[in-house]
Amino acid sequence: MKIDQSTWNGAVRHLYEDAFVYVATGARHHEDWRSDVLAVVERGVTDPQGWLVLDDSADAPERDEWPSFPYRQFTTEELGERLFAIDRDSAEQLLLALTDDGCTLQNTRRFRESTDELRELARHILARYGTGATFHTNITGARNTGTLDFTSSGQA
Repeated sequence: MKIDQSTWNGAVRHLYEDAFVYVATGARHHEDWRSDVLAVVERGVTDPQGWLVLDDSADAPERDEWPSFPYRQFTTEELGERLFAIDRDSAEQLLLALTDDGCTLQNTRRFRESTDELRELARHILARYGTGATFHTNITGARNTGTLDFTSSGQA
């Protein structure tokens, strides 16, 4: 699926309009992708295509001395120890679970769209990164299986 800026921005805005979020993308500059992730988290890069960035912490005074606020500062090694690879289906579910506090699919009840339509919006977001993209989470339930199932209880 090829995605354009308008479709991607629309999907991000719609899914996260009521969430406290940080949604940003940075270019790959390092052989170790974790260094690129840290650059995004620390707001050290801009979106390579100039697409939408949502940063609800942008004006927080803590950012002056803590660039990754509200996230903890990590080294690449620490980050790697805390992130677990997940499959694309799990990444879609995770994007929907993050639409509100609680990190569950119960959040999706507030939308007028069906679950299938919301999953399509999540696919639009992921499509930007191509079919070879890998996805990671800090949810420990993915550590051994590489999957998440937010349709069952206790995933987050």
